[in-house]
Amino acid sequence: MIAKISAEERATALAGLQGWREERGGEALYKDFSFKDFSEAFGFMTRAALLAEQMVNHPEWFKVYNRVEVTLTAHDAGGITGRDIKMAQFMDSLV
Repeated sequence: MIAKISAEERATALAGLQGWREERGGEALYKDFSFKDFSEAFGFMTRAALLAEQMVNHPEWFKVYNRVEVTLTAHDAGGITGRDIKMAQFMDSLV
């Protein structure tokens, strides 16, 4: 099982992530992505899903037309892990 990161590690990681914020008392990361249209948003989700499956780190997300709301947390670790940070960085690289 992978361990969640410390509050200090979380703060350092958040400083390097654009537009992400802590949710659930520091146990999750959240970001709202906006895209040009439905297709672009769906493509983003598809590319992210491929990495998520490889990492066994599945995001919680909600999509409406050109918006995708993403929450990252590792339920098995009880909070944010290094995998969540890597997933956030990857998602940011897609836009």
